[in-house]
Amino acid sequence: MIGRRVVLSGGACLAALRPAVAALPVPPSNRLAFSIVRKGGSIGNHVLTFEPAGDRLTVHVAADIAVSLGPIVLFRYRHRATERWEGGQVVSVEAETNDDGTQVKTRMWRDGGTLIVESTGQTRYAAPPNASPATHWNKTMLNGPLINTQDGKLMRPAVTPLGTGRIPGFPHPAAGFALRGDADLDTWYDATPRWVGLRFDGRDGTEIRYELS
Repeated sequence: MIGRRVVLSGGACLAALRPAVAALPVPPSNRLAFSIVRKGGSIGNHVLTFEPAGDRLTVHVAADIAVSLGPIVLFRYRHRATERWEGGQVVSVEAETNDDGTQVKTRMWRDGGTLIVESTGQTRYAAPPNASPATHWNKTMLNGPLINTQDGKLMRPAVTPLGTGRIPGFPHPAAGFALRGDADLDTWYDATPRWVGLRFDGRDGTEIRYELS
């Protein structure tokens, strides 16, 4: 999950999947791509690619941000993560982040039925049974605690439905949810439910939006 610090500072194959994986909101194109927008201009991209295979699913996540003042780059962010799912359950996550020069690695893996989490500078811990990686594409993450894939921290934000409406970058009605507390953002899904938008504020109060590209 990209936090407030970041900015400042095909179809036939899917039909053949076993039910547990087919139930996951994998887009027909096996790809989700967002432009990250600040003050009306793009400052980066967030791209997810999906590789379904039988009852297994691999998701690759790539996020890149650069905030500039003229030719001078004031801030850079790079995040790479690989999620592996089996039978509709996450079994491992490996992530590396360069947050403007600060390097962080995070790992999650199943030990029996327990998801173990470790990250740079943080003590290894066993996640609650209903915890999910906070990568947004799987809406069921809203049903329990979230694990920040950047730093491995366990988050328990309050989740409040925002209703259905139109959002920038998406031509159809989308259902919104506000997360407050450990996370402070709004996220949207279509009826599929495919992830279609995100909004949060930078530390200076500047609004940041994810718009499908």
